[in-house]
Amino acid sequence: MATGYHAKAAPPTVTMPRLKAMVSGAIGGFLDVAFNFNTQAMLDDNLLGQFFRIGWKMVMLGDETWLKLFPGLFTRHDGVSSFYVKDTVQVDQNVSRHLENELNRDDWNLLILHYLGLDHVGHIGGRNSILMAPKLKEMDEVVKMIHLSTIQTRDNDQGKTLLVVVSDHGMTENGNHGGSSYEETDSLALFVGLKNDLSDYAASSCNSIYQVDIAPTLALLFGVPIPKNNVGVLISEAFDLLTDDKQLRVLELNSWQLLRLIQAQLPGLSCRNLPSHDGFTDGLASTIVECSGSMEKMLCCLYMNAINLHSSWKSKSLSRSKSRDDYSCTVAAYHQFLKTASEWLSRRVTDKPVGLLAFGIVAMTISSLTLLGLMIFMSTEDQPGENQRLCNSITGLHKWSVNEIFLLGVMLILVMSMASSSMVEEEQYIWHFVLSTSYVLFLRKAVQPLAPGSAKSFFKLMKGQTERLDFRISSIILLLISGRILRGWHQGGVNWTYLPDISKWLEQSGVNHVRSIQLASGLLVISLSIFALFVFGSRRKITQLVGFCFLICGFLVLWHLYHNNAFVSASYDAAIQAQIIYAILGIATIGTFVALPWFIPLWFPGTCSKPNVKSTLVTFDGQCIFSLVEFRDSSYLIGLAYIICWCLLQLLLQQPINSMPILLLLVQILSSMLYFSCSGLQHIEVEVALLYYMGMAGHFALGNSNTLATIDVAGAFIGLSSHSMFLSGILMFIITYASPMLFLLSMLMYISVKSTSYLANHQNVDSGHLAKMILGYPCLVPLSLNSILLTSYTIVLLLMRNHLFVWSVFSPKYLYVCATTVCIYVGVFVVAATEIYTCWVLALRRKNQISIR
Repeated sequence: MATGYHAKAAPPTVTMPRLKAMVSGAIGGFLDVAFNFNTQAMLDDNLLGQFFRIGWKMVMLGDETWLKLFPGLFTRHDGVSSFYVKDTVQVDQNVSRHLENELNRDDWNLLILHYLGLDHVGHIGGRNSILMAPKLKEMDEVVKMIHLSTIQTRDNDQGKTLLVVVSDHGMTENGNHGGSSYEETDSLALFVGLKNDLSDYAASSCNSIYQVDIAPTLALLFGVPIPKNNVGVLISEAFDLLTDDKQLRVLELNSWQLLRLIQAQLPGLSCRNLPSHDGFTDGLASTIVECSGSMEKMLCCLYMNAINLHSSWKSKSLSRSKSRDDYSCTVAAYHQFLKTASEWLSRRVTDKPVGLLAFGIVAMTISSLTLLGLMIFMSTEDQPGENQRLCNSITGLHKWSVNEIFLLGVMLILVMSMASSSMVEEEQYIWHFVLSTSYVLFLRKAVQPLAPGSAKSFFKLMKGQTERLDFRISSIILLLISGRILRGWHQGGVNWTYLPDISKWLEQSGVNHVRSIQLASGLLVISLSIFALFVFGSRRKITQLVGFCFLICGFLVLWHLYHNNAFVSASYDAAIQAQIIYAILGIATIGTFVALPWFIPLWFPGTCSKPNVKSTLVTFDGQCIFSLVEFRDSSYLIGLAYIICWCLLQLLLQQPINSMPILLLLVQILSSMLYFSCSGLQHIEVEVALLYYMGMAGHFALGNSNTLATIDVAGAFIGLSSHSMFLSGILMFIITYASPMLFLLSMLMYISVKSTSYLANHQNVDSGHLAKMILGYPCLVPLSLNSILLTSYTIVLLLMRNHLFVWSVFSPKYLYVCATTVCIYVGVFVVAATEIYTCWVLALRRKNQISIR
């Protein structure tokens, strides 16, 4: 009585577009990923609308996405949120509690049950979760209960009932979904009650259909029109009990519907001898021709072959001269047309108005060129107190430094790799290569003064600068070591995820080992953060206050991690604890940003007790507005406060296995700041670009990829006692872009260490030079690099819109590129707003102090 299929789902494999595909037969787009979090009513022709128009009474229990897609269609309903993934029990009990009552009633024609617990179990613990087997057994009992009820209904002569068991998508080993891997697209379609004989599952277990095929099959089974935008093909086995003429009729109806959709896509397309709605005329010759030429001609040819064979079969049927071979040839001809038409229409979905896309690309290009022009203009400006730079991009590449040439080469490599689907899938290898090579180039620059025969090395040794060189060399070596560990932590990408890596080895060793590393990493993050804070000056009260606040936050995070795990963190107490941590982190960070510039000690000539301490005065129109010491100290403390807050937040939200990578990212930031503090003021744009590269490499080191399946949905509900689309969306963004945002926030510390270089070389500096050289590069370089990548990939996506992998590879990557753009703009805004506010407060305080004096 049951026939099962592997129903292949089209990406993106998230709930809302998959439901649309099953009820309308249409293939959605990747924009549906965004709409999945804010579902709107479905206006396209669909099965539920057809059932409603013929007077069916429908009941829905489960995922509230159905209520948002089809408002007002259900006689009774009880919806539950599909996004609060920590709930694996109550979310299904809310459905099952109505089941017995509904099965005993006879006032409905369609009953929809959408269970969410299995999906939530996957998000929390993966396919091999200890909760998976009990949940599958629970689903078995539900199916058994419904099936026994349908048998009883049939035995009581109350009519037949069709039970359709489907899944909207599959899941990866980690329990996530959204991408195009086999595990994510392989879903279930089980039909129970179509036949009176024994189960046909064994014979159909290797059968594969497309998820969109469900819509035309159900429409034809229940005698309603096929949805207008359907691109699916009916499942032939579902109609085996029909007579030959009726089976050919359903094939004919499906062919008519697809032909009309083709004609809507190709206005003016006209196939000769098209049949009328009343059927085919008798006596048409069964002329079969070989189909070739353009796709339009081939589709018409295949369609005409099918209708000619069908007409011939009907003619022979009237004369009783038909044979089984005639029937088989007619069915084969219909299926050939249906398959070809369906594949063509599925690809046709990617066609978009090229004119509008070209206009957008032109706007992006102008934006990129403007940002690049500003950066080139700044790089050719005279730096205050230094000779004019010889590295002018206009005079020739032979005057560029190796690091600048490498920076240009990196952009060319990234842009060219975007046109390759394999390189998009395995993009992490490019970033790891770029970062490792950058470290080696910086190491070369650090050891260059110590090369044998170098005239500079002797004078550096005589001047006692070997300590600075030791710092630079040590920091680069530490960056190389931490970068290698991050590279091996997750075997990212798409094609090689099955290979062993550090995270898999730790997870296989047991949950206790993972929790121990999580707690140790959290403790080290707190220790390193406090150390970096008090290196600034432990005697200052403002430093002690900031350190105390974040020390409390750190121990609260550790306490939460120690007492909660993935399976109990859905409790109310755990949510309250997380909310308290959010509040304290927010208050401490915002309080540091707002209050610190008001309380940082001001420097005045003659007030410093140490004779060797000097300060560069920042002037505007010849008047002193503030001291660079104050600006440096404020940027350092606020930037470090941002970094500490972000790291503690990630320890709370990330998967336990990612706690060590968070620690290593913090080590990379502190090591790079140590190097940059000794590197002078040349090639600032290269150093800022390195921070950008580190952020992108760290993004993949945390287990992210260019598929939607690696998005951590479970972490987006930590601290939420009820579903909030806005809050869970923000938390999901914070988790996904942990590394890029962390390194953008580190720009404040970078500005501080570069201010130290100004202090060592200048007595006075104009505020315009300060804005260009200290604030301009940290903002312009990330914006320029991201703008180039965004524009380039938009062009690639336009060119690849008809590519075989446009949905599975290029479209999800474009979503990530757009989200990265949002991340970059938010990070740059935070950096710029913080520095502008700090300068304004310091200038206002100095002005008031001078007027008092």
